[in-house]
Amino acid sequence: MLTALSAATPAPPAGSAESIGSPTLWIATIAGIVALFVIDFLITRRPHDPSMREAIGWSAFYIAIPVVFGGWLWWQYGSQQGVEYYTGYIVEKSLSVDNLFVFIILLSAFAVPRELRQRVLLIGVGGALVLRGIFIALGAQMIASFAWTFLLFGAILLATAVKVGRDALSHTDHSIDVDQLRSVRLIRRFYPVTDTYAGTSLTVRQGRTRALTPLALVAVAILGTDIVFAIDSVPAVYGITGDPYLVFATNAFALLGLRALYFVLEGALAKLVHLGHGLSLILAFIGVKLVLHWAHGVWPGVPEIPTLLSLGVIIGILAVVTVTSVAANKRADAAPDPAAEPEDEASSLPHA
Repeated sequence: MLTALSAATPAPPAGSAESIGSPTLWIATIAGIVALFVIDFLITRRPHDPSMREAIGWSAFYIAIPVVFGGWLWWQYGSQQGVEYYTGYIVEKSLSVDNLFVFIILLSAFAVPRELRQRVLLIGVGGALVLRGIFIALGAQMIASFAWTFLLFGAILLATAVKVGRDALSHTDHSIDVDQLRSVRLIRRFYPVTDTYAGTSLTVRQGRTRALTPLALVAVAILGTDIVFAIDSVPAVYGITGDPYLVFATNAFALLGLRALYFVLEGALAKLVHLGHGLSLILAFIGVKLVLHWAHGVWPGVPEIPTLLSLGVIIGILAVVTVTSVAANKRADAAPDPAAEPEDEASSLPHA
């Protein structure tokens, strides 16, 4: 995979035509990410429900690392790469926050004990890192070989934006029936599943055979959602930069720390009522950017959207939906409860 990523160096939508990812930089980055993942694994080795202080501390740590790393990239390779990196990171972090909302639903549907949720989230992060590495390598090869790949990625993002926007407008119930999940039904056809969790164990021995625990089922469900997320996330960041190294770095750093961020945002995510609308607009904007980049290669007179403008638009959208979400929650809190019984008019009349 490393060879495929470093060999494919397509021209980015806006920026230098060569990848900054030398073999040394690739090896150092992957080694650093693996080390951080191992640290996370050791932290969750003994199941526990993290305190808010612990979750905030680790979240700040995992946000500080990519911020500092982006500053080093800016200093070492120039402002263009720095802007592309920070823009891609913000896009991927925004999408990962939306992914956390799905994780919250899955963990609740499977009734995962709070002390085991860190381990499930870590399995999801590990799976996402591997899957996105594969998708990034494939995407880099496609872009290097086929100019229309930008048009394909743009179409994927525009279709995803429409779906996300419809879901945000429909206000439908996002609860999940575990028994109806295809992955769960398929597994239960071939393997016995216990009714209770057994710590961090994915299997336990029952007589002469081994049975899966519910933790194994939720892990499979999380990995299944990782595939869907990768299909959306990788084209999105390729709309910011064509450098496969920056695409990988932004994806990896956005995923690291989701374990801790989950416990910080678990309650706050429900209050970001307009996040879906914002992500729909961001995906549509990047989709248009990719289509324009493809069209510019065919008809040079077609304008392109600069990366710096993309950064401003994305930050602006996120700021607006945050403010409107806060305002919507305040209006909802101030509104009278429609379920409350109105005061009986007759009872309020003075008695003789």
